[in-house]
Amino acid sequence: MSTSPSQIIASLNSLHLGETDKIRVQLDAARDGCLALEQGELAQWLAEASAALYQADLRTYRRRVESVIARLGHLK
Repeated sequence: MSTSPSQIIASLNSLHLGETDKIRVQLDAARDGCLALEQGELAQWLAEASAALYQADLRTYRRRVESVIARLGHLK
């Protein structure tokens, strides 16, 4: 299944604080999408966002997700 930058952005923009397990599943899917697009650095940032969420570091979590969204916006 091919994932476009727009699909990943939509998925990341729909993330809201709630069930952390559900958010992690979405982050993993977005990370896989970035890897499929050969965007290893963005995939790493999403892994860092997931780790930050686990540590309740919401500032880093949000910053990483927003950075990925911004960079993906340039790939459209």
